[in-house]
Amino acid sequence: MGLKTRGDDGRPVTSEFPIDPVTAGDAEIPRLGFGTARMTGDECRHAVETALDVGYRHVDTAQMYDNEAAVGDALEASDVAREDVFVVTKVHPSNAAADDVLESTGESLDRLGLSTVDLLLLHAPSDHAPLEETLGAMSDLQNDGAVSHVGVSNFSADQLERAIEVSDVPIVANQVNCHPYHRQDDLLEYCVDHDVCLTAYSPLAEGAVAGDDQLADIGEPYDKSAVQVALRWLVQQPSVSAIPKASSREHIEANAAVFDFELTDDEMDAVSEVSGGLWTRLVDRLGLE
Repeated sequence: MGLKTRGDDGRPVTSEFPIDPVTAGDAEIPRLGFGTARMTGDECRHAVETALDVGYRHVDTAQMYDNEAAVGDALEASDVAREDVFVVTKVHPSNAAADDVLESTGESLDRLGLSTVDLLLLHAPSDHAPLEETLGAMSDLQNDGAVSHVGVSNFSADQLERAIEVSDVPIVANQVNCHPYHRQDDLLEYCVDHDVCLTAYSPLAEGAVAGDDQLADIGEPYDKSAVQVALRWLVQQPSVSAIPKASSREHIEANAAVFDFELTDDEMDAVSEVSGGLWTRLVDRLGLE
């Protein structure tokens, strides 16, 4: 998880940004991304431009968000090279039929101003077409070079297992709601075992973690906020990437400032008490130190 050093108090810290990416199949997904849900127009464009300037190299959007064009404008305006940014978008569940997958993804690429998107997700399980049909069309897009990798979103562990079984190409990510108050224990363990990145959306519990005194106490020795502790807790776990959303430069920068410290095992346990002690189980199973 990056080169470790020790502070004056003996606590481990890291100085890298970004931290080593999540490797899933042949995909390398930055552990910290920038979420854009519920941001549109100039607000979204400006926020993504700011995030890229701060150092984010993972940007998440979706057909459902109605902001792909704004994200595309920000990518075009940025001095960051296209190949350095991992761009994710998602197929709307109503576009799950094969022809709709192909057509809507082409429209997404046009709005983004890109020839290839790094990761294409099915936004949620859909009743509009069999999963085999949807993933088959997404596989065709990968084989044709329109997308580099394929994944899903809002899938349970059982649904993810089914997706892996029927997909012709690797399922490299499952994007789900995940934060210290919302456990995804079974799903994360499945992802760890099957080489899948768990991307945590709403990692700050819609702002609820900001007022958590327990998290604030954990962050105090590092001069870090409860929000930064929650994000660090996520990105420090194996196979996890987090995509916090923010609109102001102050919050965008604060959310990124989670790579100059590292929580101890005891501190990881303290955060994960509300998550059923998952960190301890992962340490035991994977031999993490």
